[in-house]
Amino acid sequence: MSTATLAAFTEPDRPKDLLIRFITIGGSYVDVTGPGQHSDKNRWNCHGCGDSSGRPEQDYLFRIRPDANSHAAACRAIPLT
Repeated sequence: MSTATLAAFTEPDRPKDLLIRFITIGGSYVDVTGPGQHSDKNRWNCHGCGDSSGRPEQDYLFRIRPDANSHAAACRAIPLT
């Protein structure tokens, strides 16, 4: 009987409210989640280092998309699960 094992770079499950997913240079993922473009309740979260958007109650998609992308471009943390 074979069992599936998770590799360090296995893509995590996609949340139902996933809007955008970026891959980091460390091989992890940054998820932008929330209700969508015209909501201030979107947020981003890095699966590698655990960092996230600072003001989740003020995060319109047009504001956090560049921040999430910049974080993905700089984060070298690798997923440990």
